[in-house]
Amino acid sequence: MAGPLEDLVQRILRRVEAFKAEHSLDDAEVSIELVDGSLYRLKTLSAEPGFGFVSFTPHGEGGDPEHVIVPLGAVRELRIAAPEHEHALGFSTQPAAAG
Repeated sequence: MAGPLEDLVQRILRRVEAFKAEHSLDDAEVSIELVDGSLYRLKTLSAEPGFGFVSFTPHGEGGDPEHVIVPLGAVRELRIAAPEHEHALGFSTQPAAAG
């Protein structure tokens, strides 16, 4: 049985899929703003590691891979939008591989 955090993330992922369907989009741009004002465009979002924390993989500006883990309370806003054509960076609603 999935816990509340897993359920929340699954609902967000379903909302991304619904947004794409509602607007006849092949892809959507998902961004997250944290309470410190930092803004990330997301590749993935996961309920891992749990215990009040979520993780995400942002689209990197540099070439180095990055995975960020934050407490759920650090999230100010999640935004779903049509991708900007010059910054066409997609979001995967498939679960991120544990690692």
